[in-house]
Amino acid sequence: MSAVQPPSSRVSDRQPSTLEGWLERLEQQHPVSIDLGLERVAKVAARLGLSKAGSLNPVPARIATKVITVAGTNGKGSTAAMLDALARAHGLSTATYTSPHLLRYNERLRFDGEEASDAILIEGFARVEAARLEDEPVSLTYFEAGTLAGLWSIAQRQPDIAILEVGLGGRLDAVNVIDADVGVVTTVAQDHAAFLGTDLEGIGREKAGILRAGRPAVLGSASLPESVHDTAARLGAQVHCLAQDFTQSADTDGWCWQGHDAEGESLALTTLPDPGLPLDNAASALQALALAGVTLEAEACKRALREVVLAGRMQWRGNWCLDVGHNPHAAAYLAERLSQRPCAGRRVALLGMLADKDAEGVVTALDQAVDAWVPASLGGDRARPAGDLAELIRSLGGEVLSLADSPAAGAAWLEAHLEAADQVLVCGSFFTVAEVLARWESSADDPSPQA
Repeated sequence: MSAVQPPSSRVSDRQPSTLEGWLERLEQQHPVSIDLGLERVAKVAARLGLSKAGSLNPVPARIATKVITVAGTNGKGSTAAMLDALARAHGLSTATYTSPHLLRYNERLRFDGEEASDAILIEGFARVEAARLEDEPVSLTYFEAGTLAGLWSIAQRQPDIAILEVGLGGRLDAVNVIDADVGVVTTVAQDHAAFLGTDLEGIGREKAGILRAGRPAVLGSASLPESVHDTAARLGAQVHCLAQDFTQSADTDGWCWQGHDAEGESLALTTLPDPGLPLDNAASALQALALAGVTLEAEACKRALREVVLAGRMQWRGNWCLDVGHNPHAAAYLAERLSQRPCAGRRVALLGMLADKDAEGVVTALDQAVDAWVPASLGGDRARPAGDLAELIRSLGGEVLSLADSPAAGAAWLEAHLEAADQVLVCGSFFTVAEVLARWESSADDPSPQA
């Protein structure tokens, strides 16, 4: 397998010398933050050696022995995290590219579970900058440039397994410039309506755009739109559906999984530990790895599921739970998991959401699991003011304890007013969770130690 060749050494003038400088530059170089489509990305990918140009449909190069791409409305991050943990537990080298990040951009690119260094990221950005300026310059969004830099960095290392999480949609997402050996679609629900619309069939068609002809497709929900199945059938993908071709079910000492390997032989694992993440996603991760040719070993799987950690997804710190869920589907799962963890006092939700999200659906889904609310304003053009959230919560019969100018201010208020038996749920957005985590990270006196 030949390594991906680097682009021309010519780079633009005045390149940043720090990661912060590069990120600031990337944010300013394209007129819009989201610009779906693969034409510009594919052109730069070819210059980087990530695809073989010369045809209307360039052939992506190999960036890893096997590539697993994960798309879906919810569950992408947890599926990717479990894929990585499971692969490493089997002694395989891994690379993961995910988005967004919570505290550091470095979280987006990991090798063997470790965040990429600033130096690795800077080199990737410099290579992409050189490639996009070759011949006729190509404009890239922040996400597109970051994705290409991540893919180039992965290709230099040629890991056993590369796990790529789609950022938005699927078919036109920059990640989709690379062909997946195994495609995973976790769930399909309404989110990012401004870009993907509100029609679930249309959204499903976009998510299924990561699937490839003749290659395995893992469909990780029993209630996906017909468009996902239709797309897989049209492509001739090897479909493996949750609840039909692979299953997860309760066991006396945990849960059990049944599925198939790449040759179609039946597989089974029993007494698996609860990873604290959705079991449908755990089952999908196991099936995807098996289809990627990994021989699943029971003890390795158990060890991985016991040890997997994903920041911001049902993450407990003492009596505080942090979850980035920001749509009704994610909120319903969160409420179900919270109902399984008794609270002797009151459970208060610190909620901050963007204006383009379904706040009514989220509040309604969490209603039975939450006793009172502290709405918080987020920054930026897409932010929803705390006052608007409070008005919505009250109209739905909820109790608002206080309004906060920011998630950090809301956390400070709660720290001063909580009883020992109370619980706090921090939710509604990556921005909400990130700000509270950043507050704790910068504080010498973390009020909510790790449980």
